[in-house]
Amino acid sequence: MRTFLFAVIVVILMAFAFIAGIGLGLVISGEDTFTGGERVAVLEVDGVILDSQPYLESLSKIKKDDRIKAVVLRIDSPGGAVGPSQEIYSEIKKLREKKPVIATMGSVGASGGYYIACAAEKIFANPGTITGSIGVIAEFASYEQLLKWAKVDVEVIKSGEFKDVGSPLRQMTDTERKYIQNLIDDVHSQFKHAVSEGRGIDLKDVDKIADGRVFTGEQAKNLKLVDELGSISDAIRLAGTMGGIKGEPNVVYYPKKKATLLDFLLSKFESHGLIGGFPIKERFGLFYLTNLATN
Repeated sequence: MRTFLFAVIVVILMAFAFIAGIGLGLVISGEDTFTGGERVAVLEVDGVILDSQPYLESLSKIKKDDRIKAVVLRIDSPGGAVGPSQEIYSEIKKLREKKPVIATMGSVGASGGYYIACAAEKIFANPGTITGSIGVIAEFASYEQLLKWAKVDVEVIKSGEFKDVGSPLRQMTDTERKYIQNLIDDVHSQFKHAVSEGRGIDLKDVDKIADGRVFTGEQAKNLKLVDELGSISDAIRLAGTMGGIKGEPNVVYYPKKKATLLDFLLSKFESHGLIGGFPIKERFGLFYLTNLATN
């Protein structure tokens, strides 16, 4: 009899441990399996945008989840690399074909952050939000004089005139500057067209303000760069209404924060590849990025 009771207790404890393990795993992985009802998904675009993959994966999940009726983009970003910003923008436009999308900006939603916001149906900002910065930047450093001082000779063998354009080992030529400027002008034009299309503003009017300057949320509203002054709560309520949700919607957040058990217990998360608030540029790139300090 005692053996039988012992076996039952062991089975119950194992079952409890199994269920608890699943629950802890869901908490650590950020899954929301136990959240019911119709939902509004909040996609948080935070910090400098260097990698689009976490956002693209989240958008794919959001698109497939029939419980999610609307999406809020929570943008708190000074921008980032051109390619990732454009990828996120493009996927948000595709998502809009299935679900309403509202953007809301926190302390800053500038340059690439604003580019992404233009894919939404409506944009919210706080009166003091820093936004705009419709422009492109590429920065280069030259160590040529330092190398001369150190009496270091550098020899470069290349297959074409522009193969080492932007090299820090020498000064850029006038021809190379024109070449880079043409690239920047083309990508800048793409940005302006995205603003014109997304905001319904004539391209000539976009040209007048697309010189890299930033605006407050209040100024941006007067320029029709944003629709409403309001908080993330206002954006969630509107998204719920647009998604046909009655009453207070359940809110789920993306990207899901994945962590090891140790990270979970110590509440530590990975850094975002930044030094002093600026992206680590390991190679040449064009950036939709405001140079305002964001720390």
